[in-house]
Order: sequence, then C-alpha cells, then structure tokens
Amino acid sequence: MPSTMSLLKGAAFITGAASGIGQSTAYAFARYGISRLALCDIHPGNLKESINQLKERYPDLEILPIEMDTSEENSVTAAIASTVSAFGRLDVAVNNADIAGTPLPTHENSLEDWQRVMSVNLNGVWLCQRAQIQQFLKQEPLSPAPRGSRGVIVNVASMLGLVASHPSTPAASYTASKHGVVGLTRTDAMAYASQGIRINAVCPGYIATPILKSTSEAGFMAELVQQVPQQRLGEPEEVAESIVYLASPSRAS
Repeated sequence: MPSTMSLLKGAAFITGAASGIGQSTAYAFARYGISRLALCDIHPGNLKESINQLKERYPDLEILPIEMDTSEENSVTAAIASTVSAFGRLDVAVNNADIAGTPLPTHENSLEDWQRVMSVNLNGVWLCQRAQIQQFLKQEPLSPAPRGSRGVIVNVASMLGLVASHPSTPAASYTASKHGVVGLTRTDAMAYASQGIRINAVCPGYIATPILKSTSEAGFMAELVQQVPQQRLGEPEEVAESIVYLASPSRAS
C-alpha cells in the first residue's frame, strides 16, 4: 500500500467523484490521511469502477459510495445524511460535480440548456453547500483542530468564474454558473468564518477531464492548448493538490 501523510483527517465528501478532478481528489485525500470517504456521482457504474481501483491502492480506506444527483434537493439531503450516519460526522466537502452545456452563442442557445447547466453547476453547489453547513453547525470541531475548525468546503469553480469565455469558444451558461459559484463561495466564506467553517474555491483552467474531452473536437482541443502558456492541458492531479492545501486545517485560512 502506498505511504500516507497525515495532513488531513476525518471524514470527507466528494461529488463528481467517478472521474476527473473528483477522482483525483479522492486519491489525494487517501494519500494525505483521510480514512473515510463518501464518494458521490450520478453514474453508479463509473463510480463503482473508480472505487474498485482506489481500494486496490488503499485497501484500508473506508468508502461510502453514493449515487447522487446534485441538482435534486432530496438527493443531496439524503447523501449528507448517509455520510453522517456512516461516519458520525463530516469534516471536508468538495463540491466538484458539473456539466459543460452546449457550446453555442446566447442567441442560438435554448432555455432548456441554460437551466440544465444552472441546475447542476450552481444550484447543485448551493444545495450541497447548504446541507454541509447545516451539518457543520451541529457538530463540534474535530479534536485537536487548529483554530477550532468545524468543517471545510472546497468548491470547484473555473477560470471562467473569473473571466469571460472567448468568443471563439462560447460558454455563456457555463461561465455564468461558475461566476455564481465564486460569488456564493465568497459570500458564505465571510458569513460562516466566525463559526469555524472555512469555504474556498479553486478556479482551474483547461484541465484534461472527461467533461472537456467530451465537448471538444481535436481541432478545438489544439486551439485550447495554444492558449495555455505551458502549451499543455492541466492534469486533474494538479488541481487535487490545490484542494488538499485548502482542505488542510493547518495550512489554509
């Protein structure tokens, strides 16, 4: 079994955990000391395969698989309840699940596509964050906890939560949803900091994940790479390391 570092502890909850950034974060959490993981995804088959691979590397890791639709309130509520029932508490949450939407300019796009993207990318993060905060407020800090940390949330936004999408790659609904995630993160980070709850977001650039590959033709992918100074896509593992930093009670504010 690979060696682990005790940078993290407690029980963690990850959405969109079957692939990409969510999957890489699960591996990183196991490597850095998390012993109990609730891994959530809307695709149970993919999630099962991912968990089997994770268990091969970390056989002592306690894993709770949860089929979950982040856009459905009852699904989110049940997922958090199942996590607390299984592990006794929740210490770290990573809200990662998202969808890309149809890459069309606004005048050609549909209300259905807009609402679909918002329901997962923004409503889903809000539903998860609300349920996680509600649980954090019920529990005492994990002892010993530096600075009395009661719980940590890391939202996976995007660089498109900070800037506009390029006209050659239109993504109005996705961009708006990720701006919303950044605003939600900032607002609740301020609102709950005094109660021992830390909330942050990562804003990755172009990352080699299934969601990007599924919406990108070969020529389009090459165009994206040309926009990156390093001339390559980022890897999910690189984002996962940033999430570990933000999730650590001793290394982030």
